[in-house]
Amino acid sequence: MIATLIALQDATKEAVMDETTTSLAYDLWENKDSMDKKEFAHAMFSYSAHLTALTATLVLNAALTKSQIDEMIDTMKEMDSMGKDTTSE
Repeated sequence: MIATLIALQDATKEAVMDETTTSLAYDLWENKDSMDKKEFAHAMFSYSAHLTALTATLVLNAALTKSQIDEMIDTMKEMDSMGKDTTSE
């Protein structure tokens, strides 16, 4: 359990310190004064979405084995297919 917690902490740190994440943050900071409200909101959303998606991916990889991830993806695909079948009837 301690190893999992450390892996989750490391995954979060890796996402925050990722080259793309830090580059997006830097660009946002450097250009904040030259953006209008809509551009700034879009840039903030892009940064937040990137950081969230990367964190989720790295945490998922830290918490689950490859076979568990594959099983989860298969289940999600099956549920998606069932939802499409239900809405098309």
